[in-house]
Amino acid sequence: MNNFQDLLIQRRSIRKYNDELLSPGETKKILEAALLSPTSKNKHSWSFIAVEDKETIAKLAECKPQSASFITEAPLVVVVAGDPLISDACIEDASIAAINMQLQAEELNIGSCWIQVRNRSYSDNMTSGEYINELLDIPMPLEVICMIAFGKKEANRRPADINNLRWEKVHIGKYSLESASSEQEEK
Repeated sequence: MNNFQDLLIQRRSIRKYNDELLSPGETKKILEAALLSPTSKNKHSWSFIAVEDKETIAKLAECKPQSASFITEAPLVVVVAGDPLISDACIEDASIAAINMQLQAEELNIGSCWIQVRNRSYSDNMTSGEYINELLDIPMPLEVICMIAFGKKEANRRPADINNLRWEKVHIGKYSLESASSEQEEK
């Protein structure tokens, strides 16, 4: 990859991984990307739990029975949590760290996929986050925001198409119902 935009174009959610394990160096680089992430007021309100044990990963997949089963094939899952007592921006801090890990993984040609945990349900009377807190002994007040699955890509996905960006979602100066894409085309 030549530049940051190329990295953004290439990064796609990958849910199928081959059997190759990540090297310790690759795992370290991914975790370093999280630890290098900016945080509100430099409070470092996030925590990361790196899980490589296949049995534990299989149990993590149960936190969202209908949509997280693919992580059982991932050799690494990183649980990303935030502490609201350290910072009221812990969700944002954790989210920035999560995407930084995904971008680092893409640079290493490692696939990744975000699994949303915050505000999701394990069952009628337990949230996905509570399930993971119990499974991994994560203490309160830490709140699990997401998990990121990592693995060597079974296949590459088609890169994002820069010609299909949703410019209508961009507004210049103030929000306008007029399409921002027509403003962009004029420039």
